[in-house]
Formats: sequence, structure tokens, C-alpha cells
Amino acid sequence: MAAFKRKRGSGSGAGKQAKKVKFAENATGKQTAKPGQESEKEHNIPAPVSKGKWKNKERVLVFSSRGINFRTRHLMQDLRTMMPHTKADTKMDRKDKLFVVNEVCEIKNCNKCIFFEAKKKQDLYMWISNVPHGPSAKFLVQNVHTLAELKMTGNCLKGSRPLLSFDPTFEKEPHYALLKELFIQTFSTPQYHPKSQPFVDHILTFTIADNRIWFRNYQIIEEDGSLVEIGPRFVLNLIKIFQGSFGGATLYENPRYQSPNMHRRMIRLATAARLKEKQQVKELQKMKKSEPKVKEKEDPTQDVFVTPAEEKPSDIQLVAPEPKPIKKKKNKEFKRQRKLKQKRF
Repeated sequence: MAAFKRKRGSGSGAGKQAKKVKFAENATGKQTAKPGQESEKEHNIPAPVSKGKWKNKERVLVFSSRGINFRTRHLMQDLRTMMPHTKADTKMDRKDKLFVVNEVCEIKNCNKCIFFEAKKKQDLYMWISNVPHGPSAKFLVQNVHTLAELKMTGNCLKGSRPLLSFDPTFEKEPHYALLKELFIQTFSTPQYHPKSQPFVDHILTFTIADNRIWFRNYQIIEEDGSLVEIGPRFVLNLIKIFQGSFGGATLYENPRYQSPNMHRRMIRLATAARLKEKQQVKELQKMKKSEPKVKEKEDPTQDVFVTPAEEKPSDIQLVAPEPKPIKKKKNKEFKRQRKLKQKRF
């Protein structure tokens, strides 16, 4: 016989009243609880906090394609840890088209998706999509730092609900307003989720700088608003916003976006231009050295203010001169001592 399974949300403390506990005093003066005996002193214990009903059933599928590196794998695991309403799946083959992701989300019963696409084993792209009707956005992920790095000293309760903080620029332009709503529905933990905790102890910030979206995660340490970064952190460079899920009409295209291939090509061209310039300089120096020297015409006024130097003898002495005789100086004191000795004898 199958065990009776209680429905989620039923029997919650919303309709319960506070329990009354009655205490009676002993001879020793201590109070003991007696359920059948009435007393003047009664203490009301509040009812348990209502868990409520999980109405906003947002489920996010977080997975990737094959060919990702270790840093992307750790970032994906950090997002799953930080968001209790996520699900995981095996890596998708790179030969499959992106429309297959919609079918995978339908099988996993997910209505949001974060898909990491790796190309050339060095470029990382992130898709954030509302399955199955859209919209979806494609980003280039840069400057990834994971949760396990030593610089991230903060910590928060696993499964706690975050506060989402957005830059004021998100409300000024329409494509940023669309991304804001997409981020809210994807990264915010639904209320009364079974795996979530009823605490708010960290903040997810989305800041726009240098035409990019900077993602940060901070821990709330005290009530005065002091923050410590937890991680992960990364930068999203918007490429396109599509009307459908993983495709469809293009709603917005970033005119300032430069692909990684083009960026690497520009670096190679700049390096080649510098080397070519150095080579040209060397060739010019060689040509100047090989050219015959042209004698300049003598200027008759060049030696006007030149003072003549003293004339030196033109004869050169081939034999060394004779050394001069050295005169020895006689010591007067020595003579005096010698005379004294002679007198004694």
C-alpha cells in the first residue's frame, strides 16, 4: 500500500491559530505545563511561518555545448549552485542546430534557458532565452572569474533569494528594458520555491559600462549595507536580440560589437605593420650606406675666424737624450757623528 503523500502547500500555517500553553505553579515556585488544568497565566506561541504556495514555477535549464574549458565549466556550476531553480543536462553536440535546445527544455519541463556555446576552444557565447516563444539574447562572455578564486572572500546561504540591482540605464533604452525583464525572470529565485531558503543575504548587480553588462554578486554583511563580493563575475557583450527562442527576427543588433576573430585579426595586422615599418627603416639605412659620398664644395669664408696654432718643430729626434747626472746630497748629521767618534778614540 502506497504511503499517503501530502500535497505541497496544504496544511500550511496560514490558517492555523497560535497555540495556547497553560502553566501551573508548583510548590517549589516553578511553572509546569498541564494541558488539562486551567491557570490565570497563559502564554501564546506564534504559529509557524507559512511556506505558502509555489505559484511562479520558473525553471531554468543551464547547460553547454561540447568543447568548453574548465573555467566555463566552473562558471556553469557556480550558477547552478547560486540559483536553486535550475536544472542540468548533458552537453549538446556542436553539430546540432540551436533549435534543438527548445526540445531539450520541453523535455526537462523548463521555460527559461541559459546555454553556453563554445567556439574554437577560446571564445565563449551565452544564450539567455524564454522558451519556447522568445525573446532570446546572445552575448559574448569576457573576463570570467569563478566562485573558487581567493579574491572572492564573501559567502552566503545556499538557496537564499537574491536582490537584483540594475543600472539606471536599463530604463532609458528599449533594448536594455527588454534585457532587464529577461534577467529578472531568469536570475530571480521564485518565492516559496521548495529548494530555496526564506532569507535575503546577497545582491546580484547588473551594471552598464563601456557598452557592456557587468555581472557581480555581493554578500550583505550588515544592516548598514556593507558588501563583500562572492562571485562569480563576468562581463556580457551584447551581440543580438532575437524575437523567437534561439532564432527568429532580429529585434536589435549591437553596432559597436566586434567579433573575437576580427579583434585577433586587427592585432595581427597591427603587429605586421610595426614589423614592416622596422624592415623599411633598415633598408633605408642600407641604401644610404651603399650610396657614394659626394664631396661638398669648400666654403671660402669657413676659415675666417680660425686662429693659427703655434708652429712645432718638424725635426723628429730618433735617439733618446742622455740622462742627467744625479747629485747625491750628503747628510750633515752623519758627518757630525763621524767626527765625534774620531775624537773619542
